[in-house]
Amino acid sequence: MRNVTCDVTKVSHFLLAGMRSGSYGMRMTHTDFSTDAGAHKRAKFNVTVLVLAQAILGSQMPMIFTIGGLAGQTLAPNPCYATLPISLIVLGSMFAANPLSMIMQRYGRRVGFFVGAFGGAMGGAVGAYGLYLHSFEVFLLGSFLTGIYMSAQGFYRFAAADTASEAFRPKAISYVMAGGLASALIGPQLVKVTAQSMVVPFMGTYLAMIAINLFGSLLFLALDIPKPEPRRADAPVGRSRWEIMKTPTVAVAMICAMVSYALMNLVMTSTPLAVVGCGFEQNTAADVVSAHVLAMFVPSFFTGHLIARFGTAKIVAAGLFILGCAGAVALQGVNVENFFLALILLGVGWNFGFIGATTMLASAHNPEEKGIVQGMNDFFVFGGVTVASLSSGGLMNCSGGSPVEGWTAVNIAMIPFLTLAGGALIWLAVQKRRA
Repeated sequence: MRNVTCDVTKVSHFLLAGMRSGSYGMRMTHTDFSTDAGAHKRAKFNVTVLVLAQAILGSQMPMIFTIGGLAGQTLAPNPCYATLPISLIVLGSMFAANPLSMIMQRYGRRVGFFVGAFGGAMGGAVGAYGLYLHSFEVFLLGSFLTGIYMSAQGFYRFAAADTASEAFRPKAISYVMAGGLASALIGPQLVKVTAQSMVVPFMGTYLAMIAINLFGSLLFLALDIPKPEPRRADAPVGRSRWEIMKTPTVAVAMICAMVSYALMNLVMTSTPLAVVGCGFEQNTAADVVSAHVLAMFVPSFFTGHLIARFGTAKIVAAGLFILGCAGAVALQGVNVENFFLALILLGVGWNFGFIGATTMLASAHNPEEKGIVQGMNDFFVFGGVTVASLSSGGLMNCSGGSPVEGWTAVNIAMIPFLTLAGGALIWLAVQKRRA
């Protein structure tokens, strides 16, 4: 806790320094970014702010995924519904994606991110109240509200691209995703400190989430992203949703992003249940999740460089292959080493697949279509993740007579989705050759 406090203090000093220098969005009109050098400086500054947001506010996500299923298991009337709270988080994200996209398109990124942080704080408060009442229904409502924050966090990567040049854009997205390194360390450690800190198990963790959202949201005062100009009557309106979806690159990018995220969530959601069910400690489950989240974001330091060198399609393909390797390792046994290695590979595969697909999507639409495309993408991504997280609990607890059988079922379920995404990439390559 002391280290976390120190980090927050450093961030506060950073914010104050920025406010004094006048480089934050509050004084954006006084800043000259007319030159290429100035524009690049602004882009780098925004990336820094978003990295900090990813690190601090993003820490609540590994916290939730570590204890969400375990808390749900104590409240659910049927063990098959243990991961339903996580499913509701993702469902909330799915429904929040389009409204948040429209809010950001009209009022700017800052307003949308504040809405997301408020949703996260409300989710933590309602979730804590549900645990206090021992009410599964109230707990599910809190999970749904938390989904508003999860959806907003998904837009951090798009915000990083807003002011970045075409050359800097893949790196900007990767750097923001790399902010998850700190969240991977902070989140699980907070779980260890707070999960059993109160009479009601896990209640302390949800109360900590409230503080994370309230104080972490101050970072968004620093964002220096211009509010979108009102659409003129003669401005291009872009293509319809159906026309955009018929674009091969857009369709394949969305499929690969959805599969990468859904499979990662499918396995990660059931991991704490599998680790604890196989006789290991709750802290061991937190360590496995921590290693997984680190593996999700460590590659981000060089994923952008790899994309720039090899192209998005090859990096996405590599990500899908690594996801398949994660499933293969998991099927080899339920030793601690297998859990750690499988979840590390799962994180790396998600990083390559998801960041690659995000970069592919960002280059496949016109500027006036940004809001529609981003909203559609996250709707489909989180829709797939909702199904995956709900299926995770059912496969883990209800597909066999033991945690081992359940864990096996979870990993075998990856095969058809990997086949779908791989087939989509091959189809896209064929389409480009014909063109």
